[in-house]
Amino acid sequence: MPFPYLTDELKDLEAAGLRRRRRVLESAAGARVVEDGREYLSFCSNDYLGLASHPALVEAVQHAVAQYGVGAGASHLVSGHGALHHELEATLAAFTGQPAALLFSTGYMANLGIVTALVGRDDEIFADRLNHASLNDAALLSRARLTRYPHLDLAALEKRLAASKARRRLVVTDAVFSMDGDIAPVPELLALCERHDALLLLDDAHGFGVLGAGGRGVLEHFGIASERIVYMATLGKAAGVFGAFVAGPTELTDYLVQRARSYIYTTAMPPSLAAALGASLRLIEGEAWRRERLRELAATLKQGLNLRRWRLMPSTTPIQPVIIGSNGEALAVSEALRQRGIWVPAIRPPTVPKGEARLRISLSAAHSSEDVAMLVNALNVLERKKTDYREGRKGFHVFPLRPSR
Repeated sequence: MPFPYLTDELKDLEAAGLRRRRRVLESAAGARVVEDGREYLSFCSNDYLGLASHPALVEAVQHAVAQYGVGAGASHLVSGHGALHHELEATLAAFTGQPAALLFSTGYMANLGIVTALVGRDDEIFADRLNHASLNDAALLSRARLTRYPHLDLAALEKRLAASKARRRLVVTDAVFSMDGDIAPVPELLALCERHDALLLLDDAHGFGVLGAGGRGVLEHFGIASERIVYMATLGKAAGVFGAFVAGPTELTDYLVQRARSYIYTTAMPPSLAAALGASLRLIEGEAWRRERLRELAATLKQGLNLRRWRLMPSTTPIQPVIIGSNGEALAVSEALRQRGIWVPAIRPPTVPKGEARLRISLSAAHSSEDVAMLVNALNVLERKKTDYREGRKGFHVFPLRPSR
């Protein structure tokens, strides 16, 4: 074995309850999915509006493939930027109320491209401590000074901004935090940026399509607009497809075309996916009932849960985390739910802080009230049974511990 240290590190991850494993999905994404021949009620998808398998998106892909083929064939700056990409960028700009928009292949690539293009060695980035990994990695790659502030602590952020002597200042934050489900105080953040001459990058991956009366995201939710805001959102969650985009002033998108390496040096997304996203945007705008159903399902979940040891975090979004605490118990509860035909992932460090392992419940407009009631009943029962998690040679096992008092 040429890499013996890898085996040791994998064993350490196993012992700490931190080793990750993939499960192989054998069906389309939806409220019910099939894995290893068994159907599960799924609460682990970011398909918040239930659009990933919508017939209108499927039809749009089929028509586009027939005309434009499967692959784009090249990067956007060579010959891969097609009519469907161009049309989608114009549609996204109009949809978000921004002068221009630029497509990226993924949200991770969008954040890497934006941050590394906008700031460098003489600059400073101010980042919420619970930001997504892509924002953290982007900050490190930019070589700018990285200053992290406690989660949602505006006083701490202002103190750090006031002390900064950097040439350029960039505040970066999730709009909706993916593991907590809370929403960043965007108006207050923007006011700080205006006071201290900083740009504000909003990663609205989990707000786009969900927040706002028309699903236009966190800016519509708060009713704000500013040329200081660099708005990024992903298209593989509520939009149900794939990709990401950045929207803002035309000068911003033109500059990113010149300087964002993760845009310049990668093949453009398949044209058929751009066609599907056009259909998705029409549904997001025209079917407000999907967002209303999400609100109703969240209310059903909150009203039904009767937790004593665990804690449901205060979220108004489709992300409804239940804090379990230990890695072992979080894994045990996730496995016990799977044995009941319910799929909810256990999220552990380093994705979340140590001691805050949790179940990340993701609601979808494709769920029914009965689906949520089934989950609520299972969680109420399982919380009364303290369990541990171990992995044996033949798979996963849940072992009862002392009953909780």
